Amino acid sequence: MAFSLESQSSGSHPLGFLTTNPIANAVSDAYKSFSDRRAKLGLPNPGNIEAIAKEVQREVSLTNYMHTGLRADLTKAVSLSPLFQVSHQFAMGEHMKPYAFAGLFGTNKVFLQGNMDSDGMLSTRFNYRWNPSLVTKTQFQIGSQDMASIEHEYTGGDFTSSLKMLNPSYLEGGLTGIYILSHLQSVTRKLALGIETVWQRAALNQPPESTLSYCARYKSDDWIATAHLHAQGALNATYWRRLSEKVQAGVDMTLTSSPSPAAMMGGSMRKEGLTSVGIKYDFRMSTFRAQIDSSGKLACLLEKRVAPPVTMSFCADVDHFGQSAKVGLGISIEAGSDELQEQQDVLGTPQASPNIPF
Repeated sequence: MAFSLESQSSGSHPLGFLTTNPIANAVSDAYKSFSDRRAKLGLPNPGNIEAIAKEVQREVSLTNYMHTGLRADLTKAVSLSPLFQVSHQFAMGEHMKPYAFAGLFGTNKVFLQGNMDSDGMLSTRFNYRWNPSLVTKTQFQIGSQDMASIEHEYTGGDFTSSLKMLNPSYLEGGLTGIYILSHLQSVTRKLALGIETVWQRAALNQPPESTLSYCARYKSDDWIATAHLHAQGALNATYWRRLSEKVQAGVDMTLTSSPSPAAMMGGSMRKEGLTSVGIKYDFRMSTFRAQIDSSGKLACLLEKRVAPPVTMSFCADVDHFGQSAKVGLGISIEAGSDELQEQQDVLGTPQASPNIPF
């Protein structure tokens, strides 16, 4: 009777032989054994390739913090869980819009953000977490230059894989756009290796292009070193080190080689490089960053919280070789609604922020 029931069960699935044959069973057992051995190693997740050098390029470097002129940010938090806030930005300076309005909403599964400036440029972000490992990230921009970006990121126990599409389209009868596939894998507890491939096609009347790049990340107890070898021989290397509990330092080096006019006639390639050294000090109520690069530019940034909801910033950039200087001054005010303040007073402690899929 048992044999007849099993026969009927397997016979009820026309494609059941694909998973019950000896070859499939052998492959499944081998994969399970490999997964068990890899889990015993206790390898950490290395993050994604885009943030492989985040300690230097996002924490220490001044690239994402510098501005010229005057800037004021007014942010009002309506709720903490779910996160909901609106902000107004007023600016007067180089490469900055006079006014921009932004709204943000986030839960454990959803992240929404919209931004519109005084020139009518609209940019939106929508992220959705399907499960603890898979997140879909979308970004759209409408205005003087339209742009669409869709990314699927899968975070495993010891790896991160992602597929990113920029302006994907099939409306012209063929596939166009830019497609980026990346994978970063932990090899040991401290070393991670990654690979990234890019396929792009601007239009159907142009041939497609593809490139391949490699990267590595080594994380020790108090220092991190990364290297990213791009196509056409471009190399980016970073080194980050924690000097003390409140002091961080980083070095960012980029080397590129491009064909020169003489190279067309059999000459050598033109090689260029840029190296920057930065340091970050964290004080009790302020943060100071300083950076100098091989082109002769010296920059510094001071952020100080003068009151619980008010933060002021002062930045300066001096180009010794170009004989130019830039100065920026900013103020940021964060305010909460009366209902939010009353709710925090009743609870005694602030609400825990959700795990938002940024």
